[in-house]
Amino acid sequence: MSTTKAPTLAVVKQDGAEGMRVLQPSGWPMPKGYANGISAEGRIVVTGGVIGWDASETLADGFVAQVRQALENISAILAEGHARPEHLVRLTWYVVDMDEYLGHLKELGKIYREIFGSHYPAMALVQVVRLVEKTARVEIEATAVVPR
Repeated sequence: MSTTKAPTLAVVKQDGAEGMRVLQPSGWPMPKGYANGISAEGRIVVTGGVIGWDASETLADGFVAQVRQALENISAILAEGHARPEHLVRLTWYVVDMDEYLGHLKELGKIYREIFGSHYPAMALVQVVRLVEKTARVEIEATAVVPR
């Protein structure tokens, strides 16, 4: 039997959707630009993998422009499901070049805040060999929970 104790969770209410809580274990450093965990109750809205193309399926030019368009597309999908960015509980980013992502963090943060505000859900970032659309640089999945 293990004697290791699980970390104590400090549940922090974040400004945003009612019924949603950021889960921050006591003593852990505060993450920047994401949450370690989120708990929420309500109706789930899920996107597929969203890339940075417009309604005519034309991809934006370059990584940063594709991220902007992908986030705008996610915002439009959320709106269609009667959800808002503050209802996001998880984002999973798939990038073809981790260094490209890391090299644009300031720009990405600015774009994120312009589109989604200062609500930061749990997030995962994964580098992949390629995406279905050969010239796509990023694909993002989103999960939101709309309070009842």
